[in-house]
Amino acid sequence: MRLTEYLRANAPFLTAGAMLTFLSSFGQTYFISLFAGEIRLAFDLSHGAWGGIYMVGTMASAAVMVWAGGLTDLFRVRLLGPVVLVGLALSCLAMAFNPWVWALPVIIFALRFFGQGMCSHIAVVAMARWFVATRGRALSIATLGFAVGEALVPLTVVAAMTMMAWQNLWILGAVICIGAVPILGRLLAQERTPASHAETDVSFGMSGRHWRRMDVLRHPLFWCMVPAVLGPAAFNTAFFFHQVHVSEVKGLEHLVFVSFFPLYTAVGITSMVVSGWALDKLGTARLTPFYQLPMVVAFLLFAVSESPAVLALGFVFLGITSGANSTLPNAFWAEFYGTAHIGAIKSMATAVMVLGSAIGPGVTGLLIDVGVGIETQFIGVAAYFCVTTALMVLGITRAARDLPLAQVATEIRTQQP
Repeated sequence: MRLTEYLRANAPFLTAGAMLTFLSSFGQTYFISLFAGEIRLAFDLSHGAWGGIYMVGTMASAAVMVWAGGLTDLFRVRLLGPVVLVGLALSCLAMAFNPWVWALPVIIFALRFFGQGMCSHIAVVAMARWFVATRGRALSIATLGFAVGEALVPLTVVAAMTMMAWQNLWILGAVICIGAVPILGRLLAQERTPASHAETDVSFGMSGRHWRRMDVLRHPLFWCMVPAVLGPAAFNTAFFFHQVHVSEVKGLEHLVFVSFFPLYTAVGITSMVVSGWALDKLGTARLTPFYQLPMVVAFLLFAVSESPAVLALGFVFLGITSGANSTLPNAFWAEFYGTAHIGAIKSMATAVMVLGSAIGPGVTGLLIDVGVGIETQFIGVAAYFCVTTALMVLGITRAARDLPLAQVATEIRTQQP
């Protein structure tokens, strides 16, 4: 099927996925961190205190995700989606009007849970379940919402903050979320349900079976993947969370720093589309082990950069992995563990990802407070991604032998001229 025909046939589902991934922006670090200076000033917080608050709220959201993510195996997106969007809207309003420092962890929890957690989780689980043969293509299209948010939101917000109070931007975010509820309902009026989809498009995992959550936890592959799932969330989040501080260290205006975001997004979109196409052709087993190597280069460049040009090159390599990270890991869980319980399984990966996004800002903020420079930390981050790559190579190479023969045969045929 040609791309235009594919888009026309699946437009409602792909649009719903892209809309949810875009709306997750209001709970993503790159959005919240834009207000770091104002929040720290309003509540008289140090880097470490703000990072600690962010870590506590995000860790709580990770814990709840383990349970809540499994709801996608039971309920349709058109039922869960509106509930999540209303929760996200209320969280935005709470941030706009909150006068108490003690309430910040609760608000961060709500923003992270409804935004980064559930909006993202619902979208990618739906794509993994609704699409089988074109799973990579569907994920790459639906997750464009992430890229659009990363490209447009920071520049828009930084510019808008020169003209209005920062609290008003959170109110605007709430209005956008509420306005999306009826649109989502219209798009998914004829939604494919988990039950009907399972009957028509069965996708088995390793050893030709559907894996349950407890089986996955006992399997060594999951634990080989945990550091790889945690790493991008932790250190991408930390990088963008401390963007104001990084700008100061590099001697750049904050607006100059965020001007690199469109470059990062353009590379990310390209990587997302290419990795989605390659995934359908080659399978996750061949691609996943190596997709984090560009992160090594990115953080080494961030550590040594003394000019905007070198920093921009770091954004290029960061975008390569970030784009692939939107498709490969999400398809990985369905390919290796099957789709019958993909919501419960993916919720564990989402919880690890959210946990990583909690650990990153908290640890790096504490290290900044005790005198460990952010550039020194970036060198350690590069070493971390070398380790995650080695673990993925080891775990996936061994586990790929147990993939269903039909999948293996398909992958072999794609390699033939």
